[in-house]
Amino acid sequence: MPNLMTRNSHSSSRWVPGSDKGIAIFVLVRVTEIILSQHITPAQLLQRMLLGVACVFSMAQAQAQDSRIAIFDSQRVIRESVPAKAAEAKLKVEFSKRREELEGLAKKIKAMAEKLDKDAPVLPETDRIKRQREITELDQDFNRKQRIYNEDLNQRQNEEIASLVERAQRAIKQIAEAEKIDVVLQDVVYSNPRIDITDKVLKALSK
Repeated sequence: MPNLMTRNSHSSSRWVPGSDKGIAIFVLVRVTEIILSQHITPAQLLQRMLLGVACVFSMAQAQAQDSRIAIFDSQRVIRESVPAKAAEAKLKVEFSKRREELEGLAKKIKAMAEKLDKDAPVLPETDRIKRQREITELDQDFNRKQRIYNEDLNQRQNEEIASLVERAQRAIKQIAEAEKIDVVLQDVVYSNPRIDITDKVLKALSK
């Protein structure tokens, strides 16, 4: 997972301790650390991290007069951005073999269980118990492999989402600086489409 504190400490824009920017970047780092320590889905990870960025920007500019405000839709970034679609396709290929193995094992267990049910009335007790034990052991192996698969997939999804978050943050910052926007908010209840920069963020992420 990317170390945001390290990246920010080497940024070309130096944060001044005690200033609004200094406080903002400290809060952003702490918010990010807290979020990444939680076990949440990739979509929730992106939402919470970008929401943290939006809140920090809002705090840093709270005292500004005549502030220019913009909003963006994080769900569209998740659904429509080129990096998100590319990451989804990459993970599908990366985990396809393991997914097929799990599907094959599940079918095998089902077939064995159905055959046992069919044969049980005429099976000797020892044979029935032996086959039940085999099915149980296979089922336990399936559950173990499925748990590991889900953990690995979730970790890789979070890594890809973290990369997308970093790129989205840079895109939002560049747009805000170019258009002299003071505050960028995420996923508001209502806003005038005139101040929505989501299309610009998606365009920047497609490059």
